Amino acid sequence: MKIFVVGGAGYVGSHCVRRLVAAGHEVTVYDNLCAGHRAAVDPKATFVEGDLSDAASLDGVFEEARFDAAMHFAAFLNVGESVHEPLKYWHNNVANTLNLLQCMAAHGVKRFIFSSSCAVYGEPEKLPIVEDLPKNPINPYGNTKLAVEWMLQHSAVAWGLGSVALRYFNASGAAADGRIGEDHDPEIHLIPLVLQVALGQRPSIKVFGTDYPTPDGTCIRDYIHVEDLGETHRLAVEGCQPGVVEAYNVGTGNGNSVREIIAAAREITGHAIPAVETPRRPGDPASLYADPTKLRKRYGWEPKYRDVKKTIETAWRWHHAHPRGYDD
Repeated sequence: MKIFVVGGAGYVGSHCVRRLVAAGHEVTVYDNLCAGHRAAVDPKATFVEGDLSDAASLDGVFEEARFDAAMHFAAFLNVGESVHEPLKYWHNNVANTLNLLQCMAAHGVKRFIFSSSCAVYGEPEKLPIVEDLPKNPINPYGNTKLAVEWMLQHSAVAWGLGSVALRYFNASGAAADGRIGEDHDPEIHLIPLVLQVALGQRPSIKVFGTDYPTPDGTCIRDYIHVEDLGETHRLAVEGCQPGVVEAYNVGTGNGNSVREIIAAAREITGHAIPAVETPRRPGDPASLYADPTKLRKRYGWEPKYRDVKKTIETAWRWHHAHPRGYDD
């Protein structure tokens, strides 16, 4: 297939592109590099520097390439920032996605894989999280993801768009061979922040809240390896059918607490990794972890990385070899 991947120079996008290329697909990466890295793009993929807000640029790329499908990874994802700058998130995550969908409609491209989020559920009524739970986002970021899912449903009815929304939990880890990994500025994810302490780049890691109703009092999250995410995208694009709307949770089905992540990182890196206990952050649910049964039944998918220590090992391999990210 000829696949258009917007945001393919970013963390999750670059790993997914690598998996698509390995499977024999012809991939064009479209990225404005505001958060992505040119060095992260698979050398067998075509790279076009461009922005989703530029409708003329999009149209030109689609006119020339004649794509079979598109994937979207180009959202802003900092939950806290979305609260303080909501219009920035609505513009990029929703309005710019609208531009892409309009371009796809004009060129008859009817397969779309969307990088959604477990943030669409807000604080879930029960655990593990299944797809038919109520959607009640508690921040603008989650609302923008849900708004795009609504657009996909309406587009299926209006012009036959087929779509798969993949609701990620906590993307983590790095390529097993250490070639590509996670490089955000600023960094907001727990595992790379912990590893920055081991690298001597920060003095300690903050633990936000130790009085949650969990076994050790800290938040529990589902850490899904980025290479497992890449495989879900390959399966989704190959199985997507025009006019059919699908949505799946992508997680391991298990949760790990903040304390467990820090303890695992200490073991793997051999560093003490001092932790500083601080008050809870507003809006942090106690526990979030997926029930991936629906995805397993539909696509036969199983995560390779079930042990979070194996995930952290791949992240450490990347960060230890690239302490300044792609600038090394």
